[in-house]
Amino acid sequence: MSKPIHKGRLSFRAALSVIVGSIIGAGLFMKPASMAAQLNHPIAMTLVWVLAGLFTLCGTLVVAELGVMMPSSGGLFVHFSHCYGKKTGFLYGWSAFSVINTASVAAIAFICAYYIDTLVQLPKLDSQIEMSVVWSIYPLGSLYPLKDFTVKLLAIFLVILLTWLNTRSVQSSGRFQLFAAGINGAILLLIPILIFTSKNGSSTHFYSSASMLTTVPSITGWAAALTGAFFALDGWINIVSIAGDVNSPSKTIPRALFMGVLICLTLYLLMNQAYLYILPVEKMAQTHVVAVEALVAARGPFAAGLVSLLIVFCTIGALNGNIMACSRITYAMGKEKVFPSFLGKRDASTGSPTAALWLHGGWISVLILSGSFDMLADMYVFVTWMAYGLAALAVFRLRKTNPNLDRPYRVWAHPFTTGLFILFSFAYLLATLYNDVYLFSTGQKPVINSVVGLLFVLTGLPLYAYFNRKNKIELTNSTK
Repeated sequence: MSKPIHKGRLSFRAALSVIVGSIIGAGLFMKPASMAAQLNHPIAMTLVWVLAGLFTLCGTLVVAELGVMMPSSGGLFVHFSHCYGKKTGFLYGWSAFSVINTASVAAIAFICAYYIDTLVQLPKLDSQIEMSVVWSIYPLGSLYPLKDFTVKLLAIFLVILLTWLNTRSVQSSGRFQLFAAGINGAILLLIPILIFTSKNGSSTHFYSSASMLTTVPSITGWAAALTGAFFALDGWINIVSIAGDVNSPSKTIPRALFMGVLICLTLYLLMNQAYLYILPVEKMAQTHVVAVEALVAARGPFAAGLVSLLIVFCTIGALNGNIMACSRITYAMGKEKVFPSFLGKRDASTGSPTAALWLHGGWISVLILSGSFDMLADMYVFVTWMAYGLAALAVFRLRKTNPNLDRPYRVWAHPFTTGLFILFSFAYLLATLYNDVYLFSTGQKPVINSVVGLLFVLTGLPLYAYFNRKNKIELTNSTK
């Protein structure tokens, strides 16, 4: 028997760097401004980060049991196929390819390119030309592919470049991720130090605002703010998708997940308090990028260029971590022949799933052209939390149907933590769907992002029927 091409190559440090580097990206620099507008109170903003962090940690505990029980490249595709059947597994794999993994990379790449643009001033198309091409997705809204066209081209270039790096070998992308995660962590410590050592801030911003609590945040405000926080904290699932590339997954994955999310949550809370220290929540709500405004307020105009450079560094690390992981699910689908079989092959010399990586790079480029940061981020978070809810249900189901499966790690305080996570996921999805429809109906959003994400998932049904039929025909012919 020939030896497999592939073996685990990522140590605990590398796995931790994948999680930290994948989480720390554009969200923390972009989303707090919109969160401030949605909540309008500093205490509510802090509570949202704490709530999002606690349920993210809860999600890592739940998913870690699945990841350790079946540690293979493909993550939840493998787990859902085993637990719910091939159709559900395929729909998750398809949604991971069409929305979850690729839309997140597209959103991060867009923001990275946007901040490179603030530093070097890319040439721009005329505004009339930008709005001249419209892709209608009636009745859900319209897309403008030429809007921010040069920024989008740069974002596509970054995706292609980092995709190429990941085709070289698992180890080379892992080493780059280790370096990038270290840089990202240092940046998230540097910015609060620069802000808190400024004399221009005030501790009263932590608990008071002009509105005080005369306008209590609505359910739609909380749902929208949670979406922003979840986007900023997401990326931890990547380690489960590349579990087959991790050394000693039963020990490495739970430790890396818990420590990685806890490190990022601590840094995010520190950053949020730094923003509030220097900017009243009302002013924060009026900014486009709160990190820029906060550093300018703390250190003067020169800080705008500095923070743009820091954001570029952070987003490049997040891009690499997400690109490294996102192709593994498509690779696993090709290996199981529920997707084109050539996608399930690794390069003999590098061990990388080259075909799957390049397919993802192409689709990410299409998403970059079609969307904006907010659309991609919101669509991605909604579909992702559908998957997280199903993952928690899978823990219950597999405990009942396969009680004898080896579980080197078990969810802490199950069934309480698992059940609470399921209830929260369901409530969050309903609130987000209601919020998206309401904002679209009142003209505050051009697209119902969550419904667009659902449509992407449902387009997988005819694809599943096609590949299932094809496999049955091939099986029949092979037995003749």
